[in-house]
Amino acid sequence: MIAKQLFEDLAAKLGETIANSPAKDLEKNAKAMLGGALAKMDVVTREEFDIQQQVLIKTRTKLGELEARLAALEAAQTPAAGALAALPEAPSAEAVAQPEALHDGVRSSNGADGGV
Repeated sequence: MIAKQLFEDLAAKLGETIANSPAKDLEKNAKAMLGGALAKMDVVTREEFDIQQQVLIKTRTKLGELEARLAALEAAQTPAAGALAALPEAPSAEAVAQPEALHDGVRSSNGADGGV
C-alpha cells in the first residue's frame, strides 16, 4: 500500500516537473513557431481539405450527369437538324422577281452595267 502511494506521488511530481521544465516551454515555442509558419504559407486544415474534396466529388458527379444529358439532347436534335439541312433552300419570291434587290442597289464593278 505504501509502495503504491509512493509510486503515485512520484508520478505526480515527475508530471509537474516535466510540465514546468524548459522542455515543455521548448515544445510550446516550437508549436507556436510552426503554427506561425504554417499560417504564413496559407495552408488549410485537414477538415477544410476534406470538405473541399467532398464538394469536388459532388461537382464532378454533377458535371458527368450534365454532360450525358447534353449528349442525349444533342443526339435527339441532330437527326432533325440534319433533315432540315438536307432540304434545298428555295429562293424567295422577291429574289426571283427582282434580282437587283439582293444587291441592295450596289452596282457591279466589272463594267458590264456601264458602271460609274
